[in-house]
Amino acid sequence: MARYMEALTVERGGFRIKVPESWWEFDVRPDSRDDSIHRMVTERLRAHPELAPHRDTYITFLRKAAADAWKSGALYCGCMAETFGGDTPITGSVTVSLVGGRTSKGDPLPTDPEAVIAQLAVKEARREGDSWRKVTTVDIPGVGPAARTYGIEDVPVPGDELGRTIRAVLMQTFIPVPGQEGKVALVAGSSQVLDLAESFFDIFDAITSTFRFAD
Repeated sequence: MARYMEALTVERGGFRIKVPESWWEFDVRPDSRDDSIHRMVTERLRAHPELAPHRDTYITFLRKAAADAWKSGALYCGCMAETFGGDTPITGSVTVSLVGGRTSKGDPLPTDPEAVIAQLAVKEARREGDSWRKVTTVDIPGVGPAARTYGIEDVPVPGDELGRTIRAVLMQTFIPVPGQEGKVALVAGSSQVLDLAESFFDIFDAITSTFRFAD
């Protein structure tokens, strides 16, 4: 799976990032997400009319997913769904969130990469097929160093009372926000297509490298 050729610059309050032109935005903003979801579902049902009986189910699910993403701090979510000539679609997403944390004493957590790395756990796969996670630092042009994790991880399903998880390719980059103590911009890329993990790591790294704070 080759890297994308054409890029689309997305700007939000406080940042901008470039995503492949073929990706589409999953709008999570409260003031516009309902209209966006209706348009998105209508477009896809027009292409696949056999799914029309499930329209209400799709809209309900997407509304909940958008609300959960916004509550978690997501400001942008870009998605891809391509077949590349095969029968099974290749899917992935990148989200940008503004997150922060405090110590038990109420002090803002440090955001410099080394301090963040000290709080992130490496996970080794004990046998083939196990989940794993690596921790490192990267240098983002025009932004500076940032902490990063990447691997094949078991991600909790939001709001699932049974504590179920989904195994996914996951890369998370923690970028300190200038002038905001304890805040980081979290750029997270994920896909459930585990066989293409290395390709997705390249794509997520390429997208994250375009992140910039707005002037």
